[in-house]
Amino acid sequence: MPATPPSPPESAVPHVRVDITDELDLAGLPEVAHVLDRILALRPRELTIDLAECRHVDAAAVALLLDVHRRLARQDGVLTLSNPHPRIRRILQTSGLGAVPVVDTPRPAARGRARVASAPR
Repeated sequence: MPATPPSPPESAVPHVRVDITDELDLAGLPEVAHVLDRILALRPRELTIDLAECRHVDAAAVALLLDVHRRLARQDGVLTLSNPHPRIRRILQTSGLGAVPVVDTPRPAARGRARVASAPR
């Protein structure tokens, strides 16, 4: 009788929040993708990406967000996008990310949060 494959480990991280503080485009995407890969390795139950300070997303960024959404769904996790600029909200709604919850939430105090800022362009 073949051995049963091990079940994936349970998530030890209930929620991770990431603030995007710059444009989310092809120039800064490798760094953001690396951070998101590391976060997904933690198998969070929920990942919130706050877009309040982001004023631009391009097609590559939308593809990255869609990939993160799919990867989390395979791990029984949820991606939530919060506080997108109205223009970005429209882009997200027409891009295939319409199934991803988009919420407007008060932003927590800066204390205790890690920020990833891209290198100056």
